[in-house]
Amino acid sequence: MGELILSHEPAIRLAAYLGILGLLVAAELLAPRRRLGQGRLRRWPANLGIAALNTVMLRLVAPGAAVGVALWAAEAGIGLFNLVAAPHWLAVAACVLALDLLIYGQHVAFHKVAPLWRLHRMHHADLDIDVTTGARFHPVEILLSLGIKLAAVLALGAPPLSVLLFEVLLNATSMFNHANLALPGWLDRGLRLVLVTPDMHRVHHSWHRDETDSNFGFSLPWWDRLFGTYRNQPRDGHEAMTIGLADFRDPAELRLDRMLLQPLRMENVPPSQETAGKAV
Repeated sequence: MGELILSHEPAIRLAAYLGILGLLVAAELLAPRRRLGQGRLRRWPANLGIAALNTVMLRLVAPGAAVGVALWAAEAGIGLFNLVAAPHWLAVAACVLALDLLIYGQHVAFHKVAPLWRLHRMHHADLDIDVTTGARFHPVEILLSLGIKLAAVLALGAPPLSVLLFEVLLNATSMFNHANLALPGWLDRGLRLVLVTPDMHRVHHSWHRDETDSNFGFSLPWWDRLFGTYRNQPRDGHEAMTIGLADFRDPAELRLDRMLLQPLRMENVPPSQETAGKAV
């Protein structure tokens, strides 16, 4: 079973990514939530380009990635669920939840620690938010995130199936919650009980810092409510709110070269982080 999962993992992830991307692009065209300020031809080449760059990089650096590490841990008997007797379904469910909580905590850290914020802010510097924003992450952030995830998979002894399910879920929900998609109010309220919705996550992309530092969840909305980082709506309203960061308003910042070099610049480091930021 493990070898079957590993051999088909790239195809499963690619098929899920392309299928969900296509569905969400069509949904955005049919029911947009906001009028975009920048044309897709200005934003999409760099956003999709960095997604392709990250995919190639991960395949070169870690071909088996987290699923491969989970298989190795199972064979070596390393990690919690490889040492204790637990039903497979329970181990899978518990590890998906634990990994989602880990991503929430990692996301908070990338906002609060200056060197990490300088990597992560590239994601927030997009001047609009749509499905392609969900793939806009700096390659160094992707590598750091991979290292954190691999350590967690080892510690948990996560079943390979749970890792594959988590990664497909994370990619799918990242695209969904960044989508420029209008959902009926009743549907948004219902989905927020179990899933981060586009309206919930859009608050996180406001240029108001207190709103940027809220709604950190990617898949499950429970962690924000549990840890007090949940914000229901943006103060300026979804249609009028400003997306992005105050220091990166020039459309030239949407170019791929500017995006890759952005962590080297000191703009948009909050006063409380300036000392830490200058020390790196």
